[in-house]
Amino acid sequence: MPAGQGRPSILYSYGFHGCVLGKSLVNEFFCFISLAAKMGDGNIHVDHQEEGLRRRGCGCSCSKNDFLPEESFQSFGNYLRALKETPMRFKDRLLTRSKDSTEIHEIKARSEHEMKRTLNWWDLIWLGIGSVVGAGIFVLTGLEARDHAGPAVVLSYLVSGVSAMLSVFCYTEFAVEIPVAGGSFAYLRVELGDFMAFIAAGNILLEYVISGAAVARAWTSYFATLCNHKPDDFRIIAHSLPDDYGHLDPIAVVVTAVVCILAVISTKGSSRFNYVSSIIHFVVILFIVVAGLAKADTKNYADFAPNGAHGIFTASAVLFFAYVGFDAVSTMAEETKNPARDIPIGLVGSMAITIVVYCLLAVTLCLMVPYKMIDVDAPFSVAFESVGWGWAKYIVAAGALKGMTSVLLVSAVGQARYLTHIARTHMMPPWLAHVDAKTGTPVNATVVMLAATAIIAFFTKLDILSNLLSISTLFIFMLVAVSLLVRRYYVSGVTTAVNRAKLVVFIVIILGSSIATALIWATADQGSWIGYVITIPIWFLATLALKIFVPQAKDPKLWGVPLVPWLPSASILINIFLLGSIDVQSFERFAVWSVILLIYYFLFGLHASYDTAKASGENKAEDGFRKVEEVTVSSQNGALEAMSINMLQQALYSTFVQAGRQEKSSLSCQESGNMLRLTLTFANGNQRLDTSLKDQKRDFCKRWNPREAGLFDPALMQFVLCHAAISKEKRRSVGIDNCEKYKKKLNPQTNCFPLKIREAVPRDVA
Repeated sequence: MPAGQGRPSILYSYGFHGCVLGKSLVNEFFCFISLAAKMGDGNIHVDHQEEGLRRRGCGCSCSKNDFLPEESFQSFGNYLRALKETPMRFKDRLLTRSKDSTEIHEIKARSEHEMKRTLNWWDLIWLGIGSVVGAGIFVLTGLEARDHAGPAVVLSYLVSGVSAMLSVFCYTEFAVEIPVAGGSFAYLRVELGDFMAFIAAGNILLEYVISGAAVARAWTSYFATLCNHKPDDFRIIAHSLPDDYGHLDPIAVVVTAVVCILAVISTKGSSRFNYVSSIIHFVVILFIVVAGLAKADTKNYADFAPNGAHGIFTASAVLFFAYVGFDAVSTMAEETKNPARDIPIGLVGSMAITIVVYCLLAVTLCLMVPYKMIDVDAPFSVAFESVGWGWAKYIVAAGALKGMTSVLLVSAVGQARYLTHIARTHMMPPWLAHVDAKTGTPVNATVVMLAATAIIAFFTKLDILSNLLSISTLFIFMLVAVSLLVRRYYVSGVTTAVNRAKLVVFIVIILGSSIATALIWATADQGSWIGYVITIPIWFLATLALKIFVPQAKDPKLWGVPLVPWLPSASILINIFLLGSIDVQSFERFAVWSVILLIYYFLFGLHASYDTAKASGENKAEDGFRKVEEVTVSSQNGALEAMSINMLQQALYSTFVQAGRQEKSSLSCQESGNMLRLTLTFANGNQRLDTSLKDQKRDFCKRWNPREAGLFDPALMQFVLCHAAISKEKRRSVGIDNCEKYKKKLNPQTNCFPLKIREAVPRDVA
């Protein structure tokens, strides 16, 4: 065995960072993010062993193995061999999909320590509001009203808000089903595979860094106004640099550093700070609306849409920046007490409030001053000054500073969790996946992301940042909507080849018609309608055909997007359409960033993630799991933790895949003394699985709550309910939703459940 590699144990193949459980165990065991907090602590021994990942500490001292620990980077020769295998490895990663249980259990466990579950729906609503309100209304409203939409900027906010709400629906279903810190990266990894997830990941990180930098620079502008200075007075002009990058902003760097300190101390503490800031911010917003309407002049609405529909939609694409941040709430699913209840309320509720607030403030601003006279740096403060209420600008500036501080803080929390989950897959250095044991926060990822934010905020002007940000955001939201369609209509082993082909064709047509609509908008004359008469009906018919001709293969267990496929398809159309309104220079910058991502991926990310997946058995799930035919899990005090659950899922997985080709396969349960025996019997009578679980507590099912634990794995549910149905006593004590449905399927004579692959199989890897 190579030096530095851990002892062979199946625990090592599923534990990335770890901790020692006790000297009484066989040497070292790695801790999983487990159910121990809810079920009691247990020392578990697993007989089955296999080679796994290296163990790496996350102390203050770092080594090469904290950044490039994979086999491909252990020597120059290894790296050259990895580069030669790039086509094969890329094909593997391109065709490989993760599964829900992998993201929830295995990938999350690689952070060594668990994030603390401290948030509820009230926290999430205010985090959602705090992450959004302030960034758009205090940064871009004046710019887009003056240059593109005029007073019709309120319609631009409405269009962007509708598109954002459609994306919120998609994010909510994923966040409830896959409650991990990875957000859209994890969702795309499950549905579209590693490669698309990485491309999205790079844009996710770019989105957060740019949004944070833009808000930090706006913070400086409002601070200058509060101090009776012009917005640019506190910036340093570097004449040797290009104008777009020569307005140096040291205050933005200081503000970002302070936010970094707050973000690493405590998630709950950050939530409380955000709550107080958001309350103050809302009081200021109420003042702006009431006082602003008192100084309203309807003559300012005479030229409502000076640039017509084109100006409205052009502004909408940029104003999508105003809604960036809601996805940060989805990254906090790991820290939410009850994801199934709290995330839908938090995401949908905060977005609805945000849309109303933005529209009210946009109307107020354009009624106060003519749109051509709006100041683009501090629009509301200067607007009050222009109507003779100079004193009001201090209230506005103070409220704006509070609001933008909240935006920076929630953005810092969200982006760090994205990077943490990406690093868990080794697409980024695993050192970034470390979660601090004391604070329960990803300190390394937080510091790195905010350092990048500070550097960009120091150099780059706001208009450069906003357009590039909108491309990344719209691109990611579009991919999440596509992923939701794939999730609903394709499940390996359930969806037939014909239906899979139909799904691909209809999604391609939806994408193609949406792109054509965007191109027509970007290139045709404003009065031309002929192109839309062709593309919009094609989009509609493709969505209708998907609804009629492809049966849904998967229903959401806890919360689902309504009106599928219409809402996800509409989200795809609107997001791509808004992309067509962005200037060519921004697409050029986006292309440069994409090339940088691809270079990094093919030189480092691909090989690191391939090695990690190979070591953990992700690459060839069926081959890897087929070896796990007999597994005995014993517990000294009767608690069944995540380790034994993962072991059981492995054991069941390969047999479920094989049984999917045989209609009469069944899973039976028998109890003998303190042992529970599960046997999967094929139609031909062969028994592939013979798994014994010893010393199970009688009230196991009663104490385990998948909703509260954030776990809802169908294969595990099959096992738990089978276990629960062994005796009448256990049937009465079960407290799990859908239990009645499963008990009705139980054959009382054989204690067997008919094996429904659609319900029993975890999401496949390949």
